[in-house]
Amino acid sequence: MTFRKDINGLRAIAVIAVVLFHFNPSWVQGGFAGVDVFFVISGFLMTGIIFKGLENNSFSILNFYIARANRIVPALTFVCAVLLILGWFYIPPTDYELLGKHVASSLGFISNVVYWREAGYFDAASHEKWLLHTWSLSVEWQFYIIYPLILVLLSKLMPLRLMKVLLAIGTVLAFIFAVIATYRWSNSAYYLLPTRMWEMMVGCIAFIYPLNLSRLQKRLLEWLGLALILSSYFFVSELNHWPGYLAALPVVGAFFIIQAQRNDSFLTSNFIFQKIGAWSYSIYLWHWPIVVFLYYLTLGGWFIYGGVVLSILLGFLSHKYIENIKFKRDFSTLLSYVKCKPVYMALVIGSMGAVVFYNHGFQSHYPLKVLQINNELISKNPHGCLADQVTRNPFAPCFVGNKDNIKAIVVGDSHADALIGAITASMDLNKEGLLALTKGGCIFILGAHQRGEGDDCLNENIKRMELLNQNYNDVPVFLASRTSWYVYQKLGANLKQYQGPRIYFTKPHSQPSAEFYDEFKVYVTKTVKELMLNHPVYLIQPTPEIGKHIPKELSKNILFNIEGSDLSFDLDKYHQRNDNLRKLFNEVAQENNITVLDPIPYLCDHSRCIAELDGLPIYYDDHHISEYGNKLIAPLFEFLD
Repeated sequence: MTFRKDINGLRAIAVIAVVLFHFNPSWVQGGFAGVDVFFVISGFLMTGIIFKGLENNSFSILNFYIARANRIVPALTFVCAVLLILGWFYIPPTDYELLGKHVASSLGFISNVVYWREAGYFDAASHEKWLLHTWSLSVEWQFYIIYPLILVLLSKLMPLRLMKVLLAIGTVLAFIFAVIATYRWSNSAYYLLPTRMWEMMVGCIAFIYPLNLSRLQKRLLEWLGLALILSSYFFVSELNHWPGYLAALPVVGAFFIIQAQRNDSFLTSNFIFQKIGAWSYSIYLWHWPIVVFLYYLTLGGWFIYGGVVLSILLGFLSHKYIENIKFKRDFSTLLSYVKCKPVYMALVIGSMGAVVFYNHGFQSHYPLKVLQINNELISKNPHGCLADQVTRNPFAPCFVGNKDNIKAIVVGDSHADALIGAITASMDLNKEGLLALTKGGCIFILGAHQRGEGDDCLNENIKRMELLNQNYNDVPVFLASRTSWYVYQKLGANLKQYQGPRIYFTKPHSQPSAEFYDEFKVYVTKTVKELMLNHPVYLIQPTPEIGKHIPKELSKNILFNIEGSDLSFDLDKYHQRNDNLRKLFNEVAQENNITVLDPIPYLCDHSRCIAELDGLPIYYDDHHISEYGNKLIAPLFEFLD
């Protein structure tokens, strides 16, 4: 295929947006849509290769796969190898173990499935995954594997003209499916091929149905395409469901620019865009590990600008010295395919990643203190009580100790689950037991409907309340949740009816109004009053949130020889975030004659809240109390003895 400067420039437009978004989302809030542009380009180029081969009766599926491996694998393998080497010295054990898993899945091109099962793309935890960006490479590879097989099969069953019509119809249907799936299964839709393939198929349509345009029409179409792409970069954000119908903006925009075929356009053919476009794949590979590194060391300010420059520099070096290596791509016999070197690269480094994962990060090579800290990272409620859709029936109760003699009930989300060790500290679990009704991300307030969770939490709360209304009369119920997070990140003041009152969630980071707190108090009161019909009720005030992953911060300080780092938390910041809620809980307690339990005196002095004690973390992340930390607040529940 003749080299297309316009497509190379379009790569630059895509990668610049992605890089800027990842380093600072406020620069280009919809920059993640650059990946969608890449998908269109990929679909166009791959279709061109396949169709030209089919038309000339010279297409080889194996040679197609080898060509793709030669293009993608070497640079990716090098990045993975560098991360494994540096990670041995500077990444904490649990993270290094996870890195091994991600290296193996990235080089096996299934990382999109792995990340889909772990967390959402925009979740905070994603900033700790060094190879998160390889999800898009996995999607492309899965498309590369399936797409030529389908085209070859269709070419044997029908003429190319009819096949083109069928592909166009398939593209429309795939888009409709993606829109529906995005609103039903948002996280799955983001990562998985079935909801992404329409974007590559739009590139296919650009090849099989090229437009015959005048110079003026080409110029207008190019500028319209650019306008659509830029509109997605600046007017779409992570709050929008993606890739829903809005993904048509960058996809159609890329389609228009490709169809314009303006190889002499200053917009796409200028010197800077041509260089960045040529380096775009390597820039994409290197930029995200740099983003994670800055996040890992909490470096901001000018370091972010330095990270952008370093991404371009490493992209240039990777393109020059790795991507430009000419690997053999034509093999005469089936046996000769075993000489494909990139396949061995992927197998060797991928196997190394798998070995790191299955050996739990080779923990024995770490300093003893790091291992002690790492043990606290996994020091959470050992009873497996947190309801999970995969590992346990989300509506099933969890019993700790003697289930025939329940002395306490804990209801709430993962913060409630984290406190179980403190509550049971004063109990003889051989004779007494605790009932846990906990589910991550589900505050126990009747009518709560979490954004992005559908009605799961709403229905969960109904079932939990039904169980409590019918069982364990007079057993005290402890209510604990990460309430401030729901209020600041999820809750809005729009209340509607659905199987009883329901709280709707709105935009994250919205500042709650006084009217909202008044309405929220009504829902808390309704929940408490219904519980009080059969149980003593205890409201637990919010736990301090440190804002840093304490075990990893302590490990990092040791691995990087950082001394004098203070991980404690300003008590005033806790009060700024939680005082309205604390006041609300106290008012509800006083008006209904129930008890409020406050962990603050046990975790904070007059000005600071501690994050570690004797060099060990009292949190197993940045906001969940660990079993070690539970020892500090256990006196709060001694009255159960």
